[in-house]
Amino acid sequence: MELPHSPSAERNKEPILEVLKKVIRAEDQRLLEVGSGTGQHAVYLAPFFPKMEWQPTEVSENLPALKARIKEEGSPNIKTPYRMKVGEDDFPIRSYDVILTINTFHIMSWKECKTFIKLISGRLQEGGKVLIYGPFNYNGKFTAPTNEEFDKTLREANPQSGIRAFEDVISAMFKNEFELVKDYEMPANNRLLYFRRLKFTGKR
Repeated sequence: MELPHSPSAERNKEPILEVLKKVIRAEDQRLLEVGSGTGQHAVYLAPFFPKMEWQPTEVSENLPALKARIKEEGSPNIKTPYRMKVGEDDFPIRSYDVILTINTFHIMSWKECKTFIKLISGRLQEGGKVLIYGPFNYNGKFTAPTNEEFDKTLREANPQSGIRAFEDVISAMFKNEFELVKDYEMPANNRLLYFRRLKFTGKR
Protein backbone atom coordinates (compact mmCIF):
# COMPACT_ATOMS: atom_id res chain seq x y z
CA MET A 1 0.00 0.00 0.00
CA GLU A 2 1.29 3.43 -0.95
CA LEU A 3 0.95 5.49 2.18
CA PRO A 4 -0.78 8.90 1.90
CA HIS A 5 1.35 11.96 2.53
CA SER A 6 0.25 15.31 3.96
CA PRO A 7 2.62 18.23 3.21
CA SER A 8 1.02 20.31 5.97
CA ALA A 9 1.68 17.55 8.52
CA GLU A 10 5.35 17.61 7.54
CA ARG A 11 5.46 21.38 7.93
CA ASN A 12 3.74 21.63 11.29
CA LYS A 13 5.03 18.54 13.12
CA GLU A 14 8.10 20.26 14.57
CA PRO A 15 6.26 23.36 15.87
CA ILE A 16 3.62 21.07 17.42
CA LEU A 17 6.38 19.03 19.06
CA GLU A 18 7.84 22.16 20.66
CA VAL A 19 4.50 22.89 22.32
CA LEU A 20 4.03 19.27 23.43
CA LYS A 21 7.44 19.35 25.09
CA LYS A 22 6.24 22.30 27.19
CA VAL A 23 2.86 20.80 28.05
CA ILE A 24 3.39 17.05 28.56
CA ARG A 25 4.79 16.02 31.93
CA ALA A 26 6.62 12.87 33.02
CA GLU A 27 3.54 11.68 34.93
CA ASP A 28 1.33 11.79 31.80
CA GLN A 29 0.83 8.15 30.82
CA ARG A 30 -1.81 8.10 28.06
CA LEU A 31 -2.52 10.30 25.06
CA LEU A 32 -5.55 9.97 22.80
CA GLU A 33 -5.14 11.48 19.31
CA VAL A 34 -8.53 12.14 17.73
CA GLY A 35 -8.37 12.23 13.94
CA SER A 36 -4.84 10.97 13.33
CA GLY A 37 -5.10 11.42 9.55
CA THR A 38 -2.15 9.95 7.68
CA GLY A 39 -0.40 9.06 10.94
CA GLN A 40 2.56 11.30 10.19
CA HIS A 41 2.12 13.20 13.44
CA ALA A 42 1.87 10.05 15.54
CA VAL A 43 4.99 8.39 14.12
CA TYR A 44 7.00 11.60 14.44
CA LEU A 45 5.79 12.81 17.84
CA ALA A 46 5.31 9.63 19.87
CA PRO A 47 9.01 8.61 20.02
CA PHE A 48 9.79 11.83 21.90
CA PHE A 49 7.54 10.58 24.73
CA PRO A 50 8.53 6.89 24.94
CA LYS A 51 6.94 6.28 28.36
CA MET A 52 3.54 7.58 27.24
CA GLU A 53 0.99 5.37 25.47
CA TRP A 54 -0.12 7.05 22.22
CA GLN A 55 -3.54 5.99 20.91
CA PRO A 56 -4.34 7.06 17.32
CA THR A 57 -7.92 7.10 15.96
CA GLU A 58 -9.58 7.81 12.61
CA VAL A 59 -12.85 7.48 10.70
CA SER A 60 -13.45 4.20 8.87
CA GLU A 61 -12.37 5.26 5.38
CA ASN A 62 -8.96 6.48 6.57
CA LEU A 63 -8.26 3.69 9.04
CA PRO A 64 -6.54 1.14 6.73
CA ALA A 65 -3.86 3.62 5.60
CA LEU A 66 -3.35 4.85 9.17
CA LYS A 67 -2.92 1.28 10.45
CA ALA A 68 -0.44 0.57 7.65
CA ARG A 69 1.73 3.55 8.56
CA ILE A 70 1.69 2.77 12.28
CA LYS A 71 2.64 -0.84 11.54
CA GLU A 72 5.45 0.21 9.18
CA GLU A 73 6.85 3.29 10.92
CA GLY A 74 5.39 3.40 14.43
CA SER A 75 7.34 3.29 17.68
CA PRO A 76 6.58 0.71 20.41
CA ASN A 77 4.47 3.14 22.46
CA ILE A 78 1.94 3.71 19.63
CA LYS A 79 -1.12 1.52 20.02
CA THR A 80 -3.10 -0.03 17.15
CA PRO A 81 -5.41 2.67 15.72
CA TYR A 82 -9.14 2.20 15.97
CA ARG A 83 -12.23 3.78 14.47
CA MET A 84 -13.63 6.90 16.05
CA LYS A 85 -16.19 9.10 14.37
CA VAL A 86 -17.36 11.94 16.58
CA GLY A 87 -21.12 11.88 16.89
CA GLU A 88 -21.32 8.13 16.29
CA ASP A 89 -18.69 6.53 18.50
CA ASP A 90 -18.26 7.11 22.21
CA PHE A 91 -14.86 7.87 23.62
CA PRO A 92 -13.22 4.96 25.41
CA ILE A 93 -14.08 4.60 29.07
CA ARG A 94 -10.40 4.43 29.90
CA SER A 95 -9.21 7.81 31.11
CA TYR A 96 -6.49 9.77 29.33
CA ASP A 97 -4.03 12.38 30.54
CA VAL A 98 -3.82 14.21 27.21
CA ILE A 99 -6.22 14.51 24.28
CA LEU A 100 -4.76 15.89 21.06
CA THR A 101 -6.60 16.75 17.87
CA ILE A 102 -4.94 18.32 14.84
CA ASN A 103 -6.78 19.99 11.96
CA THR A 104 -10.16 18.44 12.76
CA PHE A 105 -12.37 21.29 14.00
CA HIS A 106 -12.66 22.92 10.58
CA ILE A 107 -13.50 19.54 9.01
CA MET A 108 -16.14 18.51 11.52
CA SER A 109 -19.49 20.28 11.73
CA TRP A 110 -19.89 22.68 14.65
CA LYS A 111 -22.37 20.21 16.17
CA GLU A 112 -19.67 17.52 16.03
CA CYS A 113 -17.15 19.91 17.60
CA LYS A 114 -19.53 20.50 20.52
CA THR A 115 -20.11 16.75 20.84
CA PHE A 116 -16.34 16.20 20.93
CA ILE A 117 -15.99 18.75 23.73
CA LYS A 118 -18.80 17.19 25.75
CA LEU A 119 -17.35 13.69 25.35
CA ILE A 120 -13.81 14.62 26.38
CA SER A 121 -15.20 16.40 29.42
CA GLY A 122 -16.42 13.04 30.68
CA ARG A 123 -13.17 11.24 29.87
CA LEU A 124 -10.57 13.51 31.48
CA GLN A 125 -9.78 13.73 35.16
CA GLU A 126 -9.10 17.04 36.86
CA GLY A 127 -5.93 18.52 35.37
CA GLY A 128 -6.28 16.55 32.12
CA LYS A 129 -4.96 18.38 29.07
CA VAL A 130 -6.63 19.10 25.72
CA LEU A 131 -4.70 20.41 22.72
CA ILE A 132 -6.62 21.62 19.66
CA TYR A 133 -4.56 22.61 16.61
CA GLY A 134 -5.82 24.46 13.55
CA PRO A 135 -6.95 27.82 12.17
CA PHE A 136 -9.44 29.92 14.13
CA ASN A 137 -11.23 33.22 13.59
CA TYR A 138 -10.99 35.99 16.16
CA ASN A 139 -13.55 38.73 16.72
CA GLY A 140 -15.51 37.54 13.71
CA LYS A 141 -12.56 37.98 11.36
CA PHE A 142 -10.14 35.75 9.48
CA THR A 143 -6.56 36.10 10.62
CA ALA A 144 -5.23 36.02 7.04
CA PRO A 145 -6.53 36.11 3.44
CA THR A 146 -5.29 32.54 2.97
CA ASN A 147 -7.54 31.41 5.82
CA GLU A 148 -10.51 33.11 4.18
CA GLU A 149 -9.80 31.26 0.92
CA PHE A 150 -9.34 28.02 2.81
CA ASP A 151 -12.68 28.51 4.57
CA LYS A 152 -14.42 29.11 1.24
CA THR A 153 -12.93 25.89 -0.16
CA LEU A 154 -14.02 23.94 2.90
CA ARG A 155 -17.61 25.21 2.73
CA GLU A 156 -17.88 24.53 -0.98
CA ALA A 157 -16.93 20.90 -0.32
CA ASN A 158 -19.16 20.64 2.76
CA PRO A 159 -21.38 23.49 4.03
CA GLN A 160 -21.06 22.08 7.58
CA SER A 161 -17.28 22.52 7.57
CA GLY A 162 -15.40 25.77 8.05
CA ILE A 163 -12.97 27.64 10.28
CA ARG A 164 -14.40 27.95 13.80
CA ALA A 165 -14.63 31.07 15.91
CA PHE A 166 -12.17 31.10 18.79
CA GLU A 167 -14.86 32.64 21.01
CA ASP A 168 -17.31 29.80 20.26
CA VAL A 169 -14.71 27.16 21.08
CA ILE A 170 -13.78 28.91 24.32
CA SER A 171 -17.44 29.22 25.33
CA ALA A 172 -18.14 25.53 24.67
CA MET A 173 -15.03 24.47 26.58
CA PHE A 174 -15.91 26.71 29.55
CA LYS A 175 -19.43 25.24 29.67
CA ASN A 176 -17.87 21.79 29.93
CA GLU A 177 -15.53 22.77 32.76
CA PHE A 178 -12.27 23.48 30.98
CA GLU A 179 -10.00 26.49 31.34
CA LEU A 180 -7.81 27.95 28.62
CA VAL A 181 -4.19 27.73 29.73
CA LYS A 182 -2.57 29.18 26.61
CA ASP A 183 -3.30 30.10 23.00
CA TYR A 184 -0.11 29.35 21.07
CA GLU A 185 0.59 31.12 17.81
CA MET A 186 1.70 28.58 15.21
CA PRO A 187 3.03 28.76 11.62
CA ALA A 188 0.80 29.33 8.57
CA ASN A 189 -1.84 31.28 10.55
CA ASN A 190 -2.70 28.35 12.80
CA ARG A 191 -3.08 28.18 16.57
CA LEU A 192 -2.70 25.53 19.24
CA LEU A 193 -5.23 25.94 22.04
CA TYR A 194 -4.19 24.34 25.32
CA PHE A 195 -6.99 23.64 27.82
CA ARG A 196 -6.99 22.01 31.23
CA ARG A 197 -9.86 20.09 32.87
CA LEU A 198 -11.18 21.78 35.99
CA LYS A 199 -12.45 20.00 39.07
CA PHE A 200 -15.63 17.98 38.49
CA THR A 201 -18.67 19.86 39.74
CA GLY A 202 -21.42 17.83 38.09
CA LYS A 203 -22.93 21.00 36.63
CA ARG A 204 -23.35 20.43 32.92
